[in-house]
Amino acid sequence: MLNGYGDIRSGNSYKVRLALMQLRLPHEWVHVDLFAKKTREPWFLEKNPQGKVPLLEAGDGVYLRESNAILCYLADRTPLLPEDRLLKAQVMQWLFFEQYSHEPYIAASHAIIYFFGRPPGAEAKLEEKRAPGYKALELMEQHLGAHEFFVGERYSIADIALYAYTHIAEEAEFELAGFPAVCAWLKRVEAQPGYVSKAELGRELCQEARA
Repeated sequence: MLNGYGDIRSGNSYKVRLALMQLRLPHEWVHVDLFAKKTREPWFLEKNPQGKVPLLEAGDGVYLRESNAILCYLADRTPLLPEDRLLKAQVMQWLFFEQYSHEPYIAASHAIIYFFGRPPGAEAKLEEKRAPGYKALELMEQHLGAHEFFVGERYSIADIALYAYTHIAEEAEFELAGFPAVCAWLKRVEAQPGYVSKAELGRELCQEARA
């Protein structure tokens, strides 16, 4: 049994939960409320001194952090991570792209607006992230204009990683209307077996809280 820790309102946590569910891996999911700063509490810091989610307990007292590292661990020897050496490297290429050229702009903008409530001085920060965020979307559009998915013409953890924040890019005030290939790809991801939306998982969380 795997134990996942995270707040699915965060795309990085959502991507891990989505992979767990699409791979049909038995697991328990522990909600760690980012708004309530639960990641800074002693019980969580004992598991992850970095104080961040998502976190995966892969064995008794064995913890794995960083969302894309967790995706690689979960997908190893499954259809979500190719065995071919080149294709696997291409998956890694997109995972690095997501963390270094996509997440710092689109995800960070989402956090400023959604998690931090657009604090004073936010407008300048959001504007700084606008051009590089659109550059990431343009690169994705160019690739997806010729491919169904990011690697090997099949769904993989590269798609899961990039879907997590791209599908809520408009919440971060990035308009997707000018990226038809990206929009079509989002629909293909949502048609995959076992797909569960953030909204569905959010409703599940509310039901558990009321129980």
